[in-house]
Amino acid sequence: MKTFRLLVSLEEALQLIYNRIRQVEAVEEVDLDEAVRRVSAESVKASFNVPLFDRSAMDGYCVRAEDVYSANQFNPVRLKVIGSVGVDEEPKITIRSGECVQVATGSIIPEGGNAVVMYEHTERVEDEILVYKPVYPGENISKKGSDIPEGKEVVKDGDYLNASKIGVLAALGICRVKVYKKPSVLIIPTGNELAKVGERKSPTQVYDINSHTLAAIVKENGGIPVIHDIVPDDEREIEKALEKGSEKDLIVITGGSSIGTRDIIYDVLNKRGEVLFHGVQVKPGKPTIGAVFNGKIVLAMPGHPTSCLSNAYLFLRPVLRKLARLPEINPRVIRARLCRRVVATLGRRFFLTVKLRNGEVDPVFKESSAITSMAEADGYVVIPENVDTIEKGDWVDVYLFE
Repeated sequence: MKTFRLLVSLEEALQLIYNRIRQVEAVEEVDLDEAVRRVSAESVKASFNVPLFDRSAMDGYCVRAEDVYSANQFNPVRLKVIGSVGVDEEPKITIRSGECVQVATGSIIPEGGNAVVMYEHTERVEDEILVYKPVYPGENISKKGSDIPEGKEVVKDGDYLNASKIGVLAALGICRVKVYKKPSVLIIPTGNELAKVGERKSPTQVYDINSHTLAAIVKENGGIPVIHDIVPDDEREIEKALEKGSEKDLIVITGGSSIGTRDIIYDVLNKRGEVLFHGVQVKPGKPTIGAVFNGKIVLAMPGHPTSCLSNAYLFLRPVLRKLARLPEINPRVIRARLCRRVVATLGRRFFLTVKLRNGEVDPVFKESSAITSMAEADGYVVIPENVDTIEKGDWVDVYLFE
């Protein structure tokens, strides 16, 4: 009779996989707007200063700060307006003592000026202004190179390109970016009972849910999913499907990972590959396999939709993100009271799916085969291996789904 090998903890299982991961090395060049949420494959240094010149940070008047040191509400300083500089103009004016120039936010600072007085602190009288507040040298001026100095490394190899990094590259006029390619993930659904979504099924069949939930997880975490045709419960057919994974970066196979008579994934991986673990101390998702086949990491997930999707968050997401060089995701956590008693399973970490109702936590986990256990949930509560009961009214941490 088949039995699980020694069950490992979630942390042990992940570490066994991490030890065998070979991160993506292939590089491609993409348009700047396509580079968001990708990982830079090059270091980028600024080829010029940003801003290129000293610029006004406010709408107002450019002055010599020493001319207005004595300005106040009761004794304003009077200055002559000798011109104006727009944001798209190169100034051809020199400011001397007793003079000022009207400027807009972003205007280049004219020669001789060293501060900007905001409009709110002045009063215009024909070709003069009254200044009611002093400014110090450099006030309301963005200095040359103060944002990005020439030669500064603004992006490093391995940096995650979020919106702000894209903005920095745009400021430097960079329109093409070298990034690491997205990992390709072969998803292999197995089971005689499965039918392809969109096709007619017999009364004894169920639609293949897992391929589509897994593909969604892959897309959300920087990968490219490739869904294999449904494979029957046959060792040779499963082996042939796994062989196709040699061209991909990661293989995920669903169904047949447990210890029933028709659960043959372990047998195939044990004969042709290297099994890293079989069985994890989690609920749902205990019958999960981590293995290596033809040099590629294989995650064999349970066939039940809730177990499969739950383990996709626990295993597939972190493994794929490490493979793709993406940063880890830290879920948002809130604290709330449980609205009813929950009984767990000693020895297994229980990932209890929950919904937030009127500020309380309501468990919605039904069974491993019910996809609504996940679809109706706002997040999950982690019940440790050494806890068998959480009482109504107890405070719990809720890890929210995105």
